[in-house]
Amino acid sequence: MSKIDEKLQPVLDEVLRRNAGEAEFHQAVKEVLESLGRVVAKHPDYADHALIERICEPERQIIFRVPWIDDDGQVQINRGFRVQFNSALGPYKGGIRFHPSVNLGIIKFLGFEQIFKNALTGMPIGGGKGGSDFNPRGRSDREIMRFCQAFMLELHRHLGEYTDVPAGDIGVGGREIGYMFGQYKRLTNRYEAGVLTGKGLAYGGSRARTEATGFGLVYFVQQMLATKGQSLDGKRVVVSGSGNVAIYAIDKVRQFGGTVVACSDSNGYIVDEEGIDLALLREIKEVRRARLSTYVELKGPGARYIEGGSIWDVPCQIALPCATQNELTGKDATTLIKNGVEVVGEGANMPSTPDAVDLFHGQGVMFAPGKAANAGGVATSALEMQQNASRDSWSFEQTEARLAQIMRGIHDDCAATADEYSAPGNYVLGANIAGFVRVAEAMSALGVV
Repeated sequence: MSKIDEKLQPVLDEVLRRNAGEAEFHQAVKEVLESLGRVVAKHPDYADHALIERICEPERQIIFRVPWIDDDGQVQINRGFRVQFNSALGPYKGGIRFHPSVNLGIIKFLGFEQIFKNALTGMPIGGGKGGSDFNPRGRSDREIMRFCQAFMLELHRHLGEYTDVPAGDIGVGGREIGYMFGQYKRLTNRYEAGVLTGKGLAYGGSRARTEATGFGLVYFVQQMLATKGQSLDGKRVVVSGSGNVAIYAIDKVRQFGGTVVACSDSNGYIVDEEGIDLALLREIKEVRRARLSTYVELKGPGARYIEGGSIWDVPCQIALPCATQNELTGKDATTLIKNGVEVVGEGANMPSTPDAVDLFHGQGVMFAPGKAANAGGVATSALEMQQNASRDSWSFEQTEARLAQIMRGIHDDCAATADEYSAPGNYVLGANIAGFVRVAEAMSALGVV
């Protein structure tokens, strides 16, 4: 297990003191600080002017009440958040999450990760994140519209294409983005297309944005395998989750010749040895919005559903956790290693616990951290902003080609940085240092602000 350099321990101590009870945020900061000892030793100036301390402190934290009326005429109250973490490289950029688990600590962890993820893309975007503890599950379209409008009624004053540009995340897809963009336009009397990304194609969205995070993850894993003279062709793959990221990761794995034999939702997981039927999965999740157990009912013999349990019990060569934070534990990692896993690529944000990551590194399993491997989504969001700014619209092929190029660049940057700092093959260290250096250089140039 990595240890924090003695020069950086006071930084972590202060983060723990000032952000009590925010376990996920503590975990994210600690993981980055563990990588920075080598940087500070090589470049002592990065420890000057409280630069690292400033990176760990959000520039702005916004918390607000969201009152809305449900279909029964009852007033409901939720809490909204937007953490504008770092704008050294560009306007704040990061998704909005609607989920009952959302709290300030979760949003800060996501926003902190977003700083380095966005830096790795090479695009001019800073880091931020937002959301609400609103649960869209079981709500009607009208209720979701009213909630989104109430949420944007407060949030709109903090946004702008040169200020803060949100996108979707868990619980926020094209429907929710549409409702929020409509309300933003109504409130500001401006058609500022670049203020939200993940929009529909009819009103300024980008082709390949829906697919980008899942596709980008698989491009990254393919590049990792290429360093060993291998590819995804013929590999047995398990993907956790069954939302947007998981669905398009499954799609791209199939295109590269791999076979995804299992995926999951919050109730359980399915195993289909013939390979997940992608068309059926999309019908269930994107059209019917049903539980994954429906897959077995419709597919029939050959597929099985396991309620509860751990999807990581399913043997595989490639594991792609694409559901949520801390879903893959040390116990799960032990099982995966025992069953012969070769590569783990994070499609979600920080889905592997620290002990799981340590086990993967200790056993020589290639491991791709989310801040690098799932950066394809935000990279394509930045491409959407670029198209909006130029009043242009690119083809799917053009956008995907640019996505593939960006993901190859992120992979190569992480690998080269790991080599430079005497940790070949350590993509965690490579991603953390490469992202940090870009942000640190910009912050140094801008002065103490």
